[in-house]
Parts: sequence; structure tokens; C-alpha cells
Amino acid sequence: MTGREGRRDVRSVLLGSLHGRGRELRRLLAWSLVEALPAFASGRLVANAIDDGFLAGSTTTGFAWLGVLGASVLVGAWATRRTLLCLAALVEPLRDELVTRVVEGAVRRSTVTGARADDAAVARLTEQVEIVRGAYASTLIAVQGFAVTAGSALAGLATLLPVVLVFVIPPLVIGLGLFLGALARIAAWQRVSILAAEDLAREAGALAVGFRDVTACGAEQTAAATVAGPVDASARATVKLARLTGVRTLAVAVGGWLPIVLILVAGSWLLDHGASTGVLLGALTYVARGVHPALESFVKAIGSSGLWLVVALRRIVETTEAPVDAAAGATPAATEPRGYEVRLRDATFGYGRAVAPVIDGLDLVIAEGDHLAVVGPSGVGKSTLAGLIAGLIEPQRGDALLGGVAIAELDPATAARHRALIPQQAYVFAGTLRENLAYLRPDTADAAIDGAAELLGARALVQRLGGLDAEFDPHALSAGERQLLTLVRAYLAPARLVILDEATCHLDPAAEAQVERAFSERDGSLIVIAHRISSALRAQRVLVLDGGPALAGTHEQLLARSALYRDLVGFWGTQPPRAAAPADEHQAAGVSALRGMLARIGRALGRRGFKAPA
Repeated sequence: MTGREGRRDVRSVLLGSLHGRGRELRRLLAWSLVEALPAFASGRLVANAIDDGFLAGSTTTGFAWLGVLGASVLVGAWATRRTLLCLAALVEPLRDELVTRVVEGAVRRSTVTGARADDAAVARLTEQVEIVRGAYASTLIAVQGFAVTAGSALAGLATLLPVVLVFVIPPLVIGLGLFLGALARIAAWQRVSILAAEDLAREAGALAVGFRDVTACGAEQTAAATVAGPVDASARATVKLARLTGVRTLAVAVGGWLPIVLILVAGSWLLDHGASTGVLLGALTYVARGVHPALESFVKAIGSSGLWLVVALRRIVETTEAPVDAAAGATPAATEPRGYEVRLRDATFGYGRAVAPVIDGLDLVIAEGDHLAVVGPSGVGKSTLAGLIAGLIEPQRGDALLGGVAIAELDPATAARHRALIPQQAYVFAGTLRENLAYLRPDTADAAIDGAAELLGARALVQRLGGLDAEFDPHALSAGERQLLTLVRAYLAPARLVILDEATCHLDPAAEAQVERAFSERDGSLIVIAHRISSALRAQRVLVLDGGPALAGTHEQLLARSALYRDLVGFWGTQPPRAAAPADEHQAAGVSALRGMLARIGRALGRRGFKAPA
């Protein structure tokens, strides 16, 4: 929906809510005229009290005129109460219409279009209906109050001292122009603020129900990155709105305070041309007690409640209209990837704006059926790359496509059918083995489960635990046993793209080789975030990440092109390493990372002209 269409729809809803309310509008107009009495008479009564009373030596007459002013204020207060009741009669029908619209929209999406009912979205929209209700009431009161008070004060000023209008009307028009001219920008940033709040609520709500899974998978950084975007957007919108608030202050100063200053500056001239002291004070009363407070209340209300009214109402209109295909008259089907080729174009992602991106401008194509190993020092971005390919995080610049479709735009069910990510921290849950192993494809036959367990070397574990119908305690399993179970689960998944993010790090080298061999022979593509260099030796292609431009190629090509890769291969050797104790593995990983770092430092120094001493 374009901005113009959104504003037109908002006007349509507001005008529609007034349709058939002629009786309430006539009553509002009648009571508004009574309410205008104090503003219209205030300056005239003050002038009479000064000229005919206090300056004429008749204190009684002066207080009598002020008493008439007090009585008019009481009449105006009584009329204000009646106008508020008339305004309430206009506000409540709009609230009822919007609640009906929200509920009907939710029912339409869940019954006509087949979408799942979103109770959280309905709750958010219902809350926005209450925001619209309060904002609509405040806006109506502000507009009615400004029209009554400012209009009456200007009319009274015209009957008292018409020449003063020259000092009042131009600044008032300029002040209103400044404010109304900035409203579009303020409304735009108010809309950004609301959308960011919605995104933050949605992402935080999704994370709140999955804290256990986030912790189990070691995905804290990914979870934080998920909410970082909405938080940053909300902060930017808040800063912009705070800066634009200065326009409101300027508008009130020009339209409300400047006329008072001009009247005071021209006071001597006005007195010389026939204005009395009482008339001059009466003119100041009209401006100081009528025009200025009316403008200040109007700007304050429209700049806050009025904007919330327009932005929130437009959001309700947008989200309660069922998406309909213009040609067929039906909701478009969910986007399906055309195959499972992975394509990254200038993909960039970083954890925060103040630090360098972890993945910076990466171009990569992983063809269907490819077997790619990703190697590099710890912290260089291998797991971040896995998150981009799996769609857990979205590139901050560039594209990440699966089958020609942006991965982040796939709904969870579609993404689960096309890719499976197995992280380092394996997640199994209490229940039977069958429930765990067939979790991603519940209709899998027992024979297929047994076959997958045999291929991946998990048959002995299944038998030891008591077979597929046995229930077990996940905490009683070792880290390697949990990894084996999740690997069998991924093997049985319908996804043709499998990403192993150090998913075999707790297996011995022989078991790791068996697992990777089974996945490489499976129909589909395999991406391995390598824990050992032997994983790269088994892959068709290798991607080397070392903090600079990424290099991809075969084992032989990278031996010729990448010093870091030669260091890694030279350290591990060309044969799969022996089974190592955990302490040995951590020591080896540390030495590997250190050698890679030293190699990069040496290359950087060489580029800058430094040479090793002879």
C-alpha cells in the first residue's frame, strides 16, 4: 500500500465513522457555540473593566465587568461538558467498527485464505484499536477546541480593535504552516517506530518460547542478532522524532508568542491612533488567553495523538485486509524455492554497527549436489555463514538465495522442507527414540530409520537404548551420542540441503568420516563447517575463511592459492588424524588457529613492504 493510498483509506475510515451521525454533529456544533462565549467576550469584558471601571475611578463597575467574565467562564465550562459528551458519541462507534474489522479480518484469513489464526496479531491489533480510540478522542477535542477558542478570540478581536489582526493572523498562519509542513515527516517516523515495535514484539515473542532451544544450540549470538534490527530501528525513529519535536516548539513560538511581542512593540502607536489602555489590554487578553493556548494545545495534541491516530489506524487498515491475488481473486501461494542451489551475492553480516562485519561482501554459489567444506580459524565467521545459508539470520547487505528465493523470506515450514541445519550443540528431547529420529518426518517407516542408523553408525546406540520404542533420558547420553541421534534425524529429513555446523565435533575421526560419507552419498547438497581438516579432504570443494577475501576451490587448487590452507593441511597431514583425546583436540585446534593467525600477520607485513631479516 502506497502512502497516498494509506492516507486515502484512513480518511475513508474516519469519514465513514461520521456517516449517519448528523444529529450528534448538530448537537456538537450548538454546544460549541455556547462554549465559545468566554473566548469571544473575554477581551471586550477586560477592556470595559479597565476603561469604564478601574481607570474611570469606578472600582465597582470594574469588578462588575469581571464578574460578568467569570459568569461567562462558568457557562463555557458547562458547555464544554456537553461538547465532551457529544464527542464521546462520535468516538465509541469508531472503536466498535475497528474491533469488528480486526476480528473479521482474522476470521477471513483463517477461513477464506487458509492461513493459521494468529492470536498474538489479533491481540496487537486490538491494543492498537484502543490507541486509536484514545487518539481519536484527543484529536477531536483538540481540533474542536482550537476552532472554538482561536476562532472566537479572532472574532472578538475584530470587533474590539481590527487593526491588531495584522499583528496576529500572519504569524498564526506561518506557525501553523511550519507545523503542518513537518507533520508528514513526523508521521513517517512515527510509523517506523510502530513497525519496529511490532517487529521487536514478534521476534522477542518467538524467542521467548524457544529459550531452551537457543541455549541448547548455542545460538545466543544469532538470537541477539534477530532482535538487534528492530531495536536499532526503534532507536533511530525515537531520535528522529525527538529532533522533529523542535518544530512544534517553533510553531507555537511563531504563532502564539510573536503576536504578543508585536502588539507590545506597537503599543505606543496603537495608543496614539485611538486605542485606549483597556482596549490594548483586551487585545492582549484575546491573544494571550485565547489564540496562544489554543494553538499550543492544538500543536501538542495533533503532534502526538493525531499522529498516533493516523499511523495506528493505517496499520489496522493494512493488516485487516486479506491479501488477494488481483487476477485470480485468491490469496497467493507461499513462495517455493526452485531447487536447492545456494547463492550468496555481496552477502554481509556483522554483530553490531560499531564492529567490522564477520561476513563481508561474500559471493558464493553452492550448486545442487555439491559437497562443500568450510575451514578457517575460530571466530572467522564459519557459523555465521551457516546461519545465513539456513536463514536464521538475514544479510545486512546483499542477498542469500535458496533456489532463487531469499532464504529469510521463506516461512518456517517451507524452509524446513528444503534445508536442515545441525549445530554443534545437539538437541534431543525426552521421549522415545522414534519420536526423536523421525521428528522432521514423522511418517518415516521403521525400516528407513534402521537403515539410516546403520549408515551413520548409530545402530549399536539404538540397540543399547532399547530400540525405537524405548524412552530415554537425554541427560544420560554423552555429547557424541546426542550428535549421532541428531545426525540420523537430519539424514531422514525431507530437506535436500544439509548444513553440518561442527555437528561431528564430539565423534572420533572414524565415526566422523562414516557420517560425512553417508551424507555425501545422500541425494542433495552437503555443507560441512569443518572441525578437522580431514573433512575438507573428503569434500568436492573447500571454502577458506581467514578474515579477508574468501577463497573457494578444490583441495589441489587451494594448496596452490592459500597459505592458510597449506598451513592447516600441513599441520594435520594428508591422512585422517588419529583419534585424539578431548584435551589433544583442543590443543590441536589452538595450534591451528595460532598458525593461521601468524600466517595472516606475515602476509599483511609483506604487503606493507616488511621483510624478514636475512
